[in-house]
Amino acid sequence: MRPMTSPPLLSPSPSRLLRRILSRAPSRRNPTTPPPLAPHLGRRLSLLLPASMSSSSTRTPESVVADADALARKVAAIRAAGAAKLQVIADFDGTLTRYWYDGCRGQSSHALLRQGNEEFDAKREELFEHYHPIEINPDILLPEKAKLMEEWWGKSHGLLIEGGLTREAINKSVADAPIAFRDGVVELFEFLEARDIPVLVFSAGLADVIEEVFRQKLHRSFKNIKIVSNRMVFNEEGRLVAFKGKTIHVLNKNEHSLDMAAPVDNSPEDPNGSTEDYSLVKKRTNVLLLGDHIGDLGMSDGLNYENRIAAGFLNTNIEKSLKDYSEAFDIVYLDDAPMWGVVELVSDLCP
Repeated sequence: MRPMTSPPLLSPSPSRLLRRILSRAPSRRNPTTPPPLAPHLGRRLSLLLPASMSSSSTRTPESVVADADALARKVAAIRAAGAAKLQVIADFDGTLTRYWYDGCRGQSSHALLRQGNEEFDAKREELFEHYHPIEINPDILLPEKAKLMEEWWGKSHGLLIEGGLTREAINKSVADAPIAFRDGVVELFEFLEARDIPVLVFSAGLADVIEEVFRQKLHRSFKNIKIVSNRMVFNEEGRLVAFKGKTIHVLNKNEHSLDMAAPVDNSPEDPNGSTEDYSLVKKRTNVLLLGDHIGDLGMSDGLNYENRIAAGFLNTNIEKSLKDYSEAFDIVYLDDAPMWGVVELVSDLCP
């Protein structure tokens, strides 16, 4: 959806504002990520940027901004409107969570799941081997690809039901999985919760698994955070028997799927657990979007936003992908960076 025109610059000059946004992030690095970019790559970053990134571009070792003036205008407009107009939309895997874990590729919320039945785990892996190449094939038209993704998700969900997935298996899968949140995620959530800024976490995975990751890895809940993902139905014995509502896959995870949202908190008496009704969330027309794939920009589809700042995490293949990412996102955090840069950004949006 085409955003409305942003108002003119309302606060400090672009260069001074962006220096503050980009230079204050702590220098500490996630100890489980690979080492920093090699010096030769750091020197070559400017050669990889689009032509528009010349004298107006701004860069630190962990982030790239292609158009400093445009970002400054968005920051100024969102800041002037105040926290009451802001919402955060975030992808889960590879965005809130680390790409690397103890030097190895961390698992996604979908890949970590083990049913306790090797036959059905193997069948789901076979589905991945068949459909994943289709998912990443740029030559397949989106309508056709969407049908195939719906087919993949349906078959995978059917195997989870047929294979007798249990809540206990989910809990054990998460406990055993190499998955962790980025440094700074808790501080980001605390900052947003203190200001009643809603966070919508969109995922094509499994909401029940993601919620268990929140419980086990963060050890606390946040009433302002909602998971928008595929939600399971369990019987009294704790066995999976169905999925609720429509299927959310990689090509339709956006604000049209808000009816699938549920809170990350421990209040069973309140199935919504939100600080406000979703009709009000949709009235929050300033958006901070966090993602690790260019396709994640579609998460704001369905929202008639006025201003959107898109922050992208480019976790790997930096030389190959930096140009595309820097053209798509307002700011790009490099090399599996921690969340501190986003914490500093929101502190400027909502001082």
